Amino acid sequence: MKLRFNILGKFDYILIICITILSSMGIMFIYSSGINSEGVNVSNEYQKQMIWFGVGFVLMVTFTLFDFRRFKRYALYIAAASIAILMYTMFFGKNVNGSHSWIGIKNLGIQPSEPVKIAYVIFLAWYLDKSTEEDDLHRFIKALVIMMVPMALILGQPDLGTATVYLPIFLFMCFIAGIPTRYIMLVLGIGATTSIFTILPIWQSEIAHRTIPAISILTDKKLSILVIATSLLVTALCAIGLSLFRKRYYYWLTYGFGIVTAGLVFSLGAGKVLKPYQIQRLIVFIDPSSDSLGAGWNIIQSKIAIGSGGLLGRGFLRGTQSHYRFLPEQSTDFIFSILSEESGFIGGLILFLCFFIILVRCVRIIRKNSNSFGILIVAGILGMFFYHFCLNVGMVMGIMPVAGIPLPFLSYGGSALITNMSAIGLVMGIHARRLDFQDNVL
Repeated sequence: MKLRFNILGKFDYILIICITILSSMGIMFIYSSGINSEGVNVSNEYQKQMIWFGVGFVLMVTFTLFDFRRFKRYALYIAAASIAILMYTMFFGKNVNGSHSWIGIKNLGIQPSEPVKIAYVIFLAWYLDKSTEEDDLHRFIKALVIMMVPMALILGQPDLGTATVYLPIFLFMCFIAGIPTRYIMLVLGIGATTSIFTILPIWQSEIAHRTIPAISILTDKKLSILVIATSLLVTALCAIGLSLFRKRYYYWLTYGFGIVTAGLVFSLGAGKVLKPYQIQRLIVFIDPSSDSLGAGWNIIQSKIAIGSGGLLGRGFLRGTQSHYRFLPEQSTDFIFSILSEESGFIGGLILFLCFFIILVRCVRIIRKNSNSFGILIVAGILGMFFYHFCLNVGMVMGIMPVAGIPLPFLSYGGSALITNMSAIGLVMGIHARRLDFQDNVL
């Protein structure tokens, strides 16, 4: 009983204040998003969000009081259950906007890919913590496979936006785990080249409206296969040169051509996997005016809403973009646009400050903690929050592609809010035990 009271005395109240401010702002502007042009609230989403905040707060406290080290004993079971739930969702989940991402009964449902993020963080932290004696390359490859399994199952639903969240979590945790930077940069390089090789043909046909010989190679199947084969051959020759002569430049040639080859191969797959609406999102990200009344409408109206807020905003419940339904998904993906229109630069500054404090507190907890398992968990949660914040805010500002990523603590949605608050509870529980050097508990 004494330990419990000590833990209660060590809650991170700065974190609690920040998430309470953000969640309160979320409820306020979810309420505002339900106001129509006649000034009548036609939605009960804000009421549901209040209930989910209450549930999330209870779970946050529970995760703080629960000794995170116990998760080591159940990491394999947690991972197996998560995979089973994702597989069930992929095949038998509810069809919502063309995606089988939900399970539940009637109107009561949950999006399993949200809480599975925490399960994934715990399992990857468990593996990275216990594998410190393994070879760096083998350790990295196994961690990569651990990431790809849930990512592939979520892509199969399909839910591209949520699937991409697993990559920054993986990268943050690998970096903290001491995986060599060259392996982490390998993943980033392949991701960047895949994106470039996927976007360039779309840019040529939909934006430039002219044929560019260098880009046409990517659109001609025979030529692209020839280029891939040539790049693969060069990579192999460089690898042979490395094994024979042990010169460092052979290593970097193998590294560079390997990234290019993988990017070319994955871009071919991306072109077939991406849905038409996802390709359209890439097009309007490059040039919103290319379809200003269609797919580009979302970004254009979002920019108008953010810009019209000025310094102090139009005032609470006085936004026009949301009340006249110019903004799509305004209580979820584009909640920041409503906040910016009605509270202006000052409201946006408060939001940025709260998220900055949360991220800095997570970094501080990583630096102050001595338990490697706990440090890795906090690193994964840090990566999750950082990515969600950057992608959502960048998306509504038009500097990132639209990916259907909610803004933590503000966007409407019980699964995301409860998951995020549970994650904060886990972070606080790890921080509360930073001076307990016992590595395992019963």
